[in-house]
Amino acid sequence: MMDAETTDSDYRPHPKIVNALDTLFVLHAEHELNCSTAAIRHMASAQSDVYSSLAGAVTALYGPRHGGANEAVLRMLEDIGSVDGIPQFIKDVKNRKKVLMGFGHRVYKNYDPRAKIVRTIAEEVFSIVGKEPLVDIAMELEKIALTDEYFVKRKLYPNVDFYSGVIYKALGIPTEMFTILFALPRLAGWLAHWYEFLDDPHNKIVRPRQIYKGYKRRNFEQMDQRQRRVDQDLNYEIAVTEVRREASLDHARAARRSQR
Repeated sequence: MMDAETTDSDYRPHPKIVNALDTLFVLHAEHELNCSTAAIRHMASAQSDVYSSLAGAVTALYGPRHGGANEAVLRMLEDIGSVDGIPQFIKDVKNRKKVLMGFGHRVYKNYDPRAKIVRTIAEEVFSIVGKEPLVDIAMELEKIALTDEYFVKRKLYPNVDFYSGVIYKALGIPTEMFTILFALPRLAGWLAHWYEFLDDPHNKIVRPRQIYKGYKRRNFEQMDQRQRRVDQDLNYEIAVTEVRREASLDHARAARRSQR
């Protein structure tokens, strides 16, 4: 593993560290139809080759809102600087001056079940390699966020990105490598979706439906004859069919809310 010297022919990594990486890789291999997984399914539907499709998925994962989330957690902790800086940071988050990274999730409105597993692993890793200042900041930030009414009310619980970044940091892995460590296990998930899409004879090229709510018909005008008409840009009549559709959708949403 990472810590082996070239002369250590009999080196064996610590089993708890091996287990930590194995568990993180399993948890990151697949997770619903997220941004990068949707991307590879789109490209598989166009019958792009697997290498190009994987490159597209990697591109999606590269974005800081997706695969760069655990890296963003470490950047946030570095920005806080010390445990003493947490109260001011929390205040800035509440005033919308700072963003709390690694908390909350689009899918989970309660505690991320993956985070519970990784939280246990984190303690095992810390018992071996020790804690550093950033880890102390992370643990204190977690404690405050789980008890502060502002975060509890908004269901902002720590997610898997919060803990995985802390573990990778404790293991001495450079922050710039975090997204790569995300991509390695996710390759298995992407390829599973690739094969699943190709094997299903009912799958066609992906083309999400778009509901256009603008003008229904406009006459073509030559460029030199065009004028900007503010009233036309701001006011238009919605077709009766669209009004009915929107009313039906609103009714369905209201019905679902009443059943909760």
